[in-house]
Amino acid sequence: MNRRVSIWLCLCCLSACHAASSPAVEDLASPDAIAKVTLDQVQRVGAVEHAADGVAQQRYVFQPATQPQIVLAPTSGTWDWSTQGELRLRVQNAMSWAVTLNVDIDGAGAGQHLHAVVGVVPGPAQTLVIPLHATSPRAFGMQVGPPMPFDEAGHAILLATTVEGTLDLHEVHAVRIGMSAPQAAQTLLLGRVETASGDATLRDAYAGIVDRYGQYTRGHWPEKVDSDDALRAAQVKAGIAQTGIVLKDLDRYGGHLDVHGLKPSGWFHTQKLGDRWRLVTPDGHAFFSLGVNAVVADGDRTYVQDREFMFKDLPPDHGEWTAFYGGSDNRRTDQGASAGIGYNHGRWFDLYAANLYRVDGKNWLAAWRTRTLDRLQAWGFNTIGNWSDDALGSAHRLPYTRSINIAGNYANVSSGYDYWGRMPDPFDPRFVQATEQAVVKATANVSDDPYLLGYFADNELAWAGQGPQGRLGLAIGTLRGDAKSPAKQAYIAMLKKKYVDPGKLGAAWNLPLTSWDMLQAPGFVPPNPDEAHPAIAEDYSTWLREYADAYFRVVAEAIHRHDPHHLFLGGRFAVNTPEAVAACAQYCDVVSFNVYADLPQHGFDVAAMHKLDKPVLIGEFHFGSDDRGPFGKGVVSVWDERQRGEAYAKFIAAAASDPDIVGAHWFEYTDQPVTGRLLDGENSHIGLVGITDIPFGGFVAAVHAANNAVDH
Repeated sequence: MNRRVSIWLCLCCLSACHAASSPAVEDLASPDAIAKVTLDQVQRVGAVEHAADGVAQQRYVFQPATQPQIVLAPTSGTWDWSTQGELRLRVQNAMSWAVTLNVDIDGAGAGQHLHAVVGVVPGPAQTLVIPLHATSPRAFGMQVGPPMPFDEAGHAILLATTVEGTLDLHEVHAVRIGMSAPQAAQTLLLGRVETASGDATLRDAYAGIVDRYGQYTRGHWPEKVDSDDALRAAQVKAGIAQTGIVLKDLDRYGGHLDVHGLKPSGWFHTQKLGDRWRLVTPDGHAFFSLGVNAVVADGDRTYVQDREFMFKDLPPDHGEWTAFYGGSDNRRTDQGASAGIGYNHGRWFDLYAANLYRVDGKNWLAAWRTRTLDRLQAWGFNTIGNWSDDALGSAHRLPYTRSINIAGNYANVSSGYDYWGRMPDPFDPRFVQATEQAVVKATANVSDDPYLLGYFADNELAWAGQGPQGRLGLAIGTLRGDAKSPAKQAYIAMLKKKYVDPGKLGAAWNLPLTSWDMLQAPGFVPPNPDEAHPAIAEDYSTWLREYADAYFRVVAEAIHRHDPHHLFLGGRFAVNTPEAVAACAQYCDVVSFNVYADLPQHGFDVAAMHKLDKPVLIGEFHFGSDDRGPFGKGVVSVWDERQRGEAYAKFIAAAASDPDIVGAHWFEYTDQPVTGRLLDGENSHIGLVGITDIPFGGFVAAVHAANNAVDH
């Protein structure tokens, strides 16, 4: 039976207690009249207990309900916490599983509210600390914060690394400790609730988290090293482990010799044999592209400026280590990926390259290139994927891809997503010029290379927005644009051609249009589609196809002018629309999707692609866990390292068995830095090798077995 109990405690209120270093809000083990305590769908049970350290705690059972919670409020008025920096709560999970706890701090005014969500694992008592201001790991330069709890002078500290909202600390109305819709009763032991001044705990959580090798200092895993000698020994051991691997009998490009009926052309090309699409090597053999992205020696740079406190034993920035330091004042402010990222400029250090130098000395780069190619071949990969060291492709040991990165001062359009920035405007002549320049650069010195598989154009463009009308976001964003927008002018011209009279468009769209100039007005709000006016969605869809046709046609024509031999591998779709995919299929040789899902078929419309009758390449996929140092688990997370290998094998088997899929490329070769990469603070364990260049043995063994099972 649910109960709602109010307990009034009337001795004093918190505002009178600021002289203390840690003013009490309440002691939930022994209420002492400091606050009003309300139990909402929560029961206080049993007698006071004492933890292993002797601190008093009380059991509270959170009942299965929408929002069971304990509410602490001043006995009168509001609390003044203007001199305080954090809220601290003694908590212990009495269950055998982790419990998710919500902590909300309400202010007196509208919109004054802080919210934190923390996972409380089973085990000894901990001190839960909530900073009294908005914060997140992004503010510290990384997308995922250090695991909790951490040890602080022998005490377990569970910090809420993400706090959302805003709060006037002069007027704090209540603290709510609750859970969101637990399915069964959950028991916690709670004790003293208090505030403390300053932000010491928040800084301590990030202090000294990276050792001299770029490894997380508080974690332990099999590949972790503690000395230069151990680093070198681990590299030797990894080299010995791969020497016994026997490579298949393949042609010089990695093509399988046992598939017949394919035609040689001197270049990589596509061919449909029966009902199955295939990549074909220049010598005419079947090639399923198993690739790795970002195979580079300089991809693990991380900012150190103003956050030196996070690093232990950084080498000096002079002498032999000078080459591994650099600086940048470039800050991306036009993309969602970089939003809220702090420590996003200034001096950086290349942790990965420094480790390569520790192993191989001044010739470290050449040694790395040879070792890396040896590894990739031994592990069953046959393609150097996007954003990789050009020298690896030039070695002519593995086929490779090239990226056409179109950049310039041309117009753009917002689709409402804009994670990597706004969409390029393909109707702008400056975009055509920028594409020409990018293609000239990408094709230089490789247009006659038979080892080149083909070209990708851009990456994960924002073809769609978010929300209910997200699929049509690019059309809506085009009409919202400035009157000078080339895309908007092209769209209006298309509408004029169809409707001739603005009144006819107005009737079709349910708008009071009396002049075409009304579409040009700043702040024009396009209508949302509705069933009563189907022309809206139809016209938006027509524009989406027109837009995509323009983009892919411009890029394809530039590629064909400068390199008539090699494949156009598409635009690496992350978000997409049917119209964009159809346009890509018309102008590209292969349609590429970056698929972050358990299976490749869950990342794109399989039936639609089969109908379009074009081969598919998975440009990116990965599975991450958090048991090897970096805090993030990637886009698709699994529980541990063993499951990473299982997930990889399942994904590759599903890709290889699909008649339309011709390859899949893993992202990425190396783990990301613990403290976040330069671009956007990503810091996940998604690599084949760690920041020390030591392979993750169990994972690469599973990868090799899965790759080796692809026999066509």
